[in-house]
Formats: sequence, C-alpha cells, structure tokens
Amino acid sequence: MQVSVEKTSELSRKMTVSVPEEVVQEKMAARLKSLAREVKIDGFRPGKVPQHVVKKMFGDRVRGEVAGDLIQSTYFEALQDQNLRPAGHPHIHPLDEAEGFKYTAEFEVYPEISLEGMNQIEVKRPVATVAEADVDGMIEKLRAQRKTWNKVERASQEHDRITISFSGTADGENFTDGKVENYPVEIGAKQMIPGFEDNLIGLEAGANKTFEVSFPEQYGNEKLAGKAAQFEVEVSAVEEPVLPEIDEAFVKAYGIEDGSAESFREDVRNNMERELEQALRGKLKNAVMDALYEKIQITVPNALVDQEVENMMKPYMETAKRQKMKLDDLKLPRDAFEEQAKRRVALGLILGEIIQKNDIKIDADKVRSAIENMARSYERPEDVVKWYYADESRLEDVRQMVLEDQTVEWLVAQAKVSDEPMKFDDVMNQQQR
Repeated sequence: MQVSVEKTSELSRKMTVSVPEEVVQEKMAARLKSLAREVKIDGFRPGKVPQHVVKKMFGDRVRGEVAGDLIQSTYFEALQDQNLRPAGHPHIHPLDEAEGFKYTAEFEVYPEISLEGMNQIEVKRPVATVAEADVDGMIEKLRAQRKTWNKVERASQEHDRITISFSGTADGENFTDGKVENYPVEIGAKQMIPGFEDNLIGLEAGANKTFEVSFPEQYGNEKLAGKAAQFEVEVSAVEEPVLPEIDEAFVKAYGIEDGSAESFREDVRNNMERELEQALRGKLKNAVMDALYEKIQITVPNALVDQEVENMMKPYMETAKRQKMKLDDLKLPRDAFEEQAKRRVALGLILGEIIQKNDIKIDADKVRSAIENMARSYERPEDVVKWYYADESRLEDVRQMVLEDQTVEWLVAQAKVSDEPMKFDDVMNQQQR
C-alpha cells in the first residue's frame, strides 16, 4: 500500500491510497473460491463450478466488493501511518486504474491547539448575597402567585385585571376573526403587544374605546409585523388584585409543616441562596469561557460545525414534526446558528486539550454530589439517584458536566480573577435572559 497526503487548506487534507494489483487479485481469488461453493449454475453440480466460469460471471461484482473492503481496511491504516486525526467523515473517490486499486479520501483534521498564555486570562467573578430586602421581594412574588381578584366599581389601574371584548383591523382587514369576547387582561403583565395595555388604563365597566398601536417588527405573524392596527374595545369588568395574608394556611401550602412565618422566611432564604449559588457559578463559567474563547484562537473544522448546527436545530425540527409543520415553514436560516456552533465546537476542542495536557480526571465524589443536588427537588431523591446510576449514558452525561466544571475550576485557579459585586436581582435577571 502506498499513501500520499496533500494539504489543500489549513485543515483540509487529500489522501491518496494505492493498493497493488496482486493484493486485489489475492482477495478476489479468495472471494471467488468461496462463491464457487455457493452459486448454482445450470450444467454444473453444486460446488463444482470452475473458477474461471465464476470469475467470468461475477468478476466485476466481486472486484467492486473487494474495492469496498479495501477502502474500509486501508483508510484507517493509512490514517495511522500518516498520524492523521480526521474530523468528520471522509469523501471517498475511487480512481480508475488499469492495474491495482486507487482512491482519494478528502477530509478535515483537528487543529493544533496552543495553550500558550492561558495563565494570563483575566476573569471577573460575580459576587452577591441574599439581603433581607431580597427575601421580602421574593415573598411578595410568592403572594402575587396566589392572588385572587375582587371586582371594583372604578376606573382601571396598573396591575388590575380588566375583562374586554375587542376586534382589530389592519389595512382595513379584520384579523381577530370578528370579535374576541370576554378576554381577561392583567394590565402591566405584558401579555399583549406593546402599547395595548397602556390604553386600558382609566376605563370603567361599560366603557368603549378605539385606539391605534403598531405590531412589533419581529412579530410572529408576517402579515401583521410592523403594521399599525386599530382596536375597538368594550369593557365588561374591572378587578383589583387581592394578595393573601402570610398566615398558617399560606405557609403550609408551601410545604412548611409548622406553619410559622419564621420557618417560611428561612425556607425562602435557603432556596434563594441555592439558586444564587448556582447562578453565580454559571456566570463565572460563562466569564471563563468568554475569556478562553477570546484568548485562544483556533480554526474549527467545518464538519464539526455542521454537526453542531444540526444538533442545535434538532429541537426545532422535533417541534415542527409534532405540530405537523414543514421545516421550511419555520424559516430557520443556517447562519442563525453558525456563530454559536463555531463557539461551542472551538470551546469543546480547547477544553479537551486542557483536560488532556493537564491530566484532569473526573472526581467520582463530585459526580455523586451533582446527582444528589439534582435529585433534591424531587419527592423521592433516592429513586432519582438510582435512576442516574442505573443507566451508563445518563451517568456519562453527568460525568462530562462535572469534568467541564472541574476544568473551569482549574482555569479559575490559573487566571487573574477580580471580584465584581452584584445585586441578587441583577444576577438572577441576567441568568433568565
């Protein structure tokens, strides 16, 4: 076997592999001999068909099969011989040869990654605590989740719920299929298009109002996106929110058995501190990844980017399938995913190099701790832990997550880190975006 490699771009390679004719004939002879024992040809007893007859009838087919086998066996041998690490599947092109067998394999290789300057990475570490005012705010949110509504005989205000019937037209065409009847709108909840809820303030039951607002440029319905619309509204009821008292019944509804406000407040604080710790860890990880991506520049193989784009598009494709839509109807341009896919691939390769070069090993205790933390929010945590350990693929997902976190910890230890004080709400709001 002869192998030659041509570098066609920074990561692209064209490998030519030649196999001598005697090797091809040897493999063909073995296959034809086996075939002669199996084929049935008129005029010959089973297993007694002469070799030259079998070759004449099946030679071309057998040569094609041998060629396929040779590609399978010699491709990986040639890669090993040339010390090449292909990224993605190769494009194989058999070449016409009078003697022997020859083909080219075109593929990309993994980039060489230099970790020089990695210890000069600068990272801002977000720092925050849960203040008493943060706990007060969270308790108010929990009260708001259990609010009730009380009908009032006054003009509507911010945060009231107003029940309306309305119709809408754009370019003289009704787009609400006539009139929408008895539709409740919480003013300020931003459930309607911008400007709509503002026009509902100051209206009493029985009032009518006509107003104009524009649909956002990025509105989901292309026919309405960016267009001015006229709405006619009739008000049937105005209700004000009523927040529940923090009494024993309210507290017990959140699983606090003793029903005391003190225990409830402590439980809220503990949950907030857990969420904050997780959010801070996520923000620090993102900061490390940003710094790493900026510091270590690499060219990524297109094959891996294409694969990552497909992975990112899968949830949208599955949604389309469930809703019996065509993927084309979703209008998902590839370039909407490409930049993020490049980043993911680059960071995956860089982290892999860091893990290998610095011999970072998965900590089994941290894997166990991660699973127990995930299981904590379930009614029977021990069953969830068993569920993870019962399946190797599920367990491997957690292992890889923990290994990535360990690598981030290692990078933070090497980096120049400065603390960045933040408020609880700022950390959590950024986390949700």
